[in-house]
Amino acid sequence: MGKYRTSEKTCRQLTSIGTGTIYKGKALALTRLIFKQRLSFSPFSCLARNQQLNSTMARKFFVGGNWKCNGTIEEVKKIVTMLNEAEVPSKDVVEVVVSPPFVFLPLVKSLQRPDFQVAAQNCWGLKGGAFTGEISAEMLVNLGIPWVILGHSERRSLLNESNEFVGDKVAYALSLGLKVIACIGETLQQRESGSTMAVVAAQTKAIADKASNWANVVLAYEPVWAIGTGKVATPAQAQEVHLELRKWLHDNVGAEVAASTRIIYGGSVNGANCKELAAQPDIDGFLVGGASLKREFIDIVKSLTVKKSRL
Repeated sequence: MGKYRTSEKTCRQLTSIGTGTIYKGKALALTRLIFKQRLSFSPFSCLARNQQLNSTMARKFFVGGNWKCNGTIEEVKKIVTMLNEAEVPSKDVVEVVVSPPFVFLPLVKSLQRPDFQVAAQNCWGLKGGAFTGEISAEMLVNLGIPWVILGHSERRSLLNESNEFVGDKVAYALSLGLKVIACIGETLQQRESGSTMAVVAAQTKAIADKASNWANVVLAYEPVWAIGTGKVATPAQAQEVHLELRKWLHDNVGAEVAASTRIIYGGSVNGANCKELAAQPDIDGFLVGGASLKREFIDIVKSLTVKKSRL
């Protein structure tokens, strides 16, 4: 048998068999493909690598609710009451973090159930000072806010935050002990041009070049074309990007970081599509926008049950 390099497409096909339900017919067809192409490799190496990348047992399901620029005091109280009264899985198996506007952070923190946490929607990338309108990471620490969302596409596009600037902010927040939900994602034009992975890899690299503690980082893949549009990436599209991101982390940061870092999906997630998305092996949870203001946010938190059935 000749020596040929395994095609990435074939390895991905074999990998999908290893992580999902095994269909004998599909496995047989791929086996024939291997011999037809005279590929000198072990399919089990692909499966082993994918199992290493997909150590879901070590990754607690994560659901974040980004309230964006919404709410009054009374509306916020109603949302918190709704969340407090809901029956959800234990914090031992799912981590829930809600992110109200900055002015409501102390209120939500004081009223919210103890098994949920709060996050700020942004912070400045330097120590406080003459930066009118900004919120410093030190202020969040002083308020006892454990999480912050950084790099959201709305800030990248509307406020021209560059990859490097986002990387600096992530690094500074981590240096002060904050935990970071770091957002990445491509536009519709970038997806249609076939540059999705190049874009999200560059965004991730800007973070990886400066991040000091990956244990405190959750990556949120949010395809820009699916945020607030009602469109949503198919489970297969989302899984493909999540898996490639995990491979990138494996090859550029380290195997342990790749296996343990939670990569969550955002982009028109709702109660109707969350279970199918959660069933994907590399989707470790969600960053929810509009639906986080509604009762269906609880359904999204409960989609963890689909993930648990796969473990």
